[in-house]
Amino acid sequence: MIQVTPQMRVLVASAAVDFRKGIDGLVQVCRAELGAEPFSGALFVFRSRSGKCIKILVYDGQGFWLCQKRLSRGQFRYWPSPNAGESARVLAAHELQVLLAGGDPGAAPGAEQWRALHNS
Repeated sequence: MIQVTPQMRVLVASAAVDFRKGIDGLVQVCRAELGAEPFSGALFVFRSRSGKCIKILVYDGQGFWLCQKRLSRGQFRYWPSPNAGESARVLAAHELQVLLAGGDPGAAPGAEQWRALHNS
């Protein structure tokens, strides 16, 4: 089971990906396009070209989880744009929950973190 905690690193790919890709294809996207290690335990979030689907890839120490959410109607209207020169954006756990519900993660700032959490 996947549990999203505040300590987890959440990376959202800014560019849409081909949703025919499975685990191995998305692992390659993590390495080649996002410059991130897929075995790190971080959650990687991808969007389809149509904007109707989201996939989440995460390694739990034993293997990969690949989850998909497809909206019955409409599309994910808000998608985080990366910072300059980056192909992915880091989100907080609560921002991911808002994104998965079809909301704008930027509109849900949450409480300010007073101490940075270090991800290994």
